[in-house]
Amino acid sequence: MAKTVMVIAALCLLPAIAMAVRPVAQPFVVKGRVYCDTCRAGFETTASIYLHGAKVRLECRHRHSQEVLYAAEATTDETGTYSIPVKQDQKDRVCETMLVKSSHSKCSSPDAGRDRSRVILTSYNGVVSYERFANNMGFMMDEPMAYCSQLLQQYELDDESRF
Repeated sequence: MAKTVMVIAALCLLPAIAMAVRPVAQPFVVKGRVYCDTCRAGFETTASIYLHGAKVRLECRHRHSQEVLYAAEATTDETGTYSIPVKQDQKDRVCETMLVKSSHSKCSSPDAGRDRSRVILTSYNGVVSYERFANNMGFMMDEPMAYCSQLLQQYELDDESRF
């Protein structure tokens, strides 16, 4: 009788244990792009170029202690796009992508405010897709290009209209 109870208990617990330790069947994929702000406008313009070979890092931190619990890096392709697979549901962790290194020597200063992007990496939030898109992040050119004043006039952002 005791052996029968043990077998039944084992048969009930094994599937639950197997489900708890297996990785997510479909991993999340964080996607985004890295650009160079050639006009130092502070945002993407028609003159912005997308950087091939830039390095990006994804970090997921504990919400309260800020301890890094998951990290991964990626390099952008020829279109400036990166893709970072994440095999685990990050539940309530705070996940952000951030710029690490530019591939362009004259465009290597991270644009403050556009140097990181928060991403939600859980399947418990109503989002059906496993693809998660981070906001584009950018570096700023050391010196603006010559044609930028004309371009910024189109956006009505020339030097006279800035505060």
